Amino acid sequence: MQRLLTQTDTDHPRDIRDRAVLILLAVYGFRSGEVAALRLDQLDWAHEQITIVRTKQRCTQVYPLSQPLGLAVLRYLQEVRPRGAWPEIFLTLRAPVRPLSPGALYHLTCTRLAQVGYAGAHAGPHTLRHACAAHLVACHLSLKEIGDHLGHRSPSATRTYAKVDMEGLRDVARFDVGELL
Repeated sequence: MQRLLTQTDTDHPRDIRDRAVLILLAVYGFRSGEVAALRLDQLDWAHEQITIVRTKQRCTQVYPLSQPLGLAVLRYLQEVRPRGAWPEIFLTLRAPVRPLSPGALYHLTCTRLAQVGYAGAHAGPHTLRHACAAHLVACHLSLKEIGDHLGHRSPSATRTYAKVDMEGLRDVARFDVGELL
């Protein structure tokens, strides 16, 4: 993730836009459809909050607007985003200007991951969502907390991330239950 963000730390318009997108995908773990649909009115600068509309549950969830994300989005809005009446935040940079689609976000992510040498079998926005979940597992958050962060309705949807923390699972396997029995 550090290499992805370092790669976008330039003054090139595409890098400025992509930096904000990558933070939303990797740090917040948002789905590509959620990022593509993100609208200007979902950013509450006064309260430093971002409201996301969950695509699968069709509900809203509020997150703190982190300083790195706030700075990245603000820079994009001030320096790069084409002028117009589109409510969506992320737009194409060339004509015809239109909101980025989930497919465009897939292409953006694949290209960026390839540029930093990522060689995994899957290299799209969901890869960054998994990286976010793996980071939360490594920080010892519960599966419930991780599921809440990712917007999962069911705990079973979050169980896939339990296999990510093999060291944690080994610790559980080594637990001595001798005195408990």
